[in-house]
Amino acid sequence: MAGSVGQVDSAQVAESVGSFVNTHPEVVAAVVVGLAAFVLAAYAAIRFKRPMGARFAEALADVDEVAVLMHPNPDPDAMAAAIGVACLAEQVGTTPTIQFAGQIRHQENRAFRTVLDLDLDSIDHVSDLAAEAVILVDHNTPRGFAGAEGILPYAVVDHHPGDGTGEAFTDVRTDYGACSSIIAEYFRDVGAKPVPPDMHASEVNSSYTVPSEVATGLVYGILTDTKQLTAGCSAPDFDAAGYLFPGVNEDHLDRIANPEVSREVLEAKARAIAGRDVRGPFAVADIGTISNVDAIPQAADELIQLEGVTAAVICGERDNNVYLSGRSRDDRVHMGRTLEAALEDYRGASAGGHARMGGGQILRPDAVTDGGNGNHVPRDELVERVFEALSGDI
Repeated sequence: MAGSVGQVDSAQVAESVGSFVNTHPEVVAAVVVGLAAFVLAAYAAIRFKRPMGARFAEALADVDEVAVLMHPNPDPDAMAAAIGVACLAEQVGTTPTIQFAGQIRHQENRAFRTVLDLDLDSIDHVSDLAAEAVILVDHNTPRGFAGAEGILPYAVVDHHPGDGTGEAFTDVRTDYGACSSIIAEYFRDVGAKPVPPDMHASEVNSSYTVPSEVATGLVYGILTDTKQLTAGCSAPDFDAAGYLFPGVNEDHLDRIANPEVSREVLEAKARAIAGRDVRGPFAVADIGTISNVDAIPQAADELIQLEGVTAAVICGERDNNVYLSGRSRDDRVHMGRTLEAALEDYRGASAGGHARMGGGQILRPDAVTDGGNGNHVPRDELVERVFEALSGDI
């Protein structure tokens, strides 16, 4: 009897539900849509709560090969970030090629490449890119080679201000002192273990590893972009360096940090000091024509050390192009924005950077004598514009 009652009740319930569905289809549709939205929201919440490193590794695994693209004339932070991305790509089964435009001429940068035995490809045109999927490291807008403006990056990992984004992945952290710190976090997110210099990766019991040359490179990238963890850094930069420390090869680190300095670099520093124009706390020096543009930022590093100087800018010329590099320890002077303001009226000019350091260039041979409005602008007027920008007058 009880079984019959149960069968009748079930039949009545089914009949009632069917009747409700037939008479209120819009309510049923709303419930179905709501449930679907809830399921999707729950899935998205779970997916995007995962660490950024896990999400980046997944994005790498979704393609067969990637071109890891550094900014033109890459520095240690850019090179370190690139080899870190390439290493992680290889560990998820993706083939990486590290590429860059321009040159690697600074003695410290050349030592970084040589000591760590890096395989880096130089490019001049967009057709030289090794893969359709392009990953930008240490910059978020492609530049420095023909056709760069037409690239839609697959992923972007950077710590500089900018609006560039990646099609599949974007991680721009302007509060970090170095891009290398972000890459180090990716390795930590996936549980990678740094490999000591006296061990092989196969001896480490971990699905992911940070080889010693990568750990050494990332630590040096952090140190160079934060002035040995003394300026423009954050707690994650210290944490990243501490995490990587077991894998650091101290001999390699010392060889990179103390390369031989060329005569031209020393002469450029001497010209900057001897020919400096100091007005209050600001110093600007035009060191004239040089063959090694990397001497310019090194001269800026030297000039900012002078007593009483809180912001310094060096400009020099090579192949009719003008290059500027600036350093600031003055809270009133955001060097990246200062150089942008100083060069904004020059055709063929670009500039940018952080609060503490920035760079700029005027790449058209006639730009130094034509500010874009038909007026003659000699080099001494360029120096005046830099001073005006430092003072906040433009």
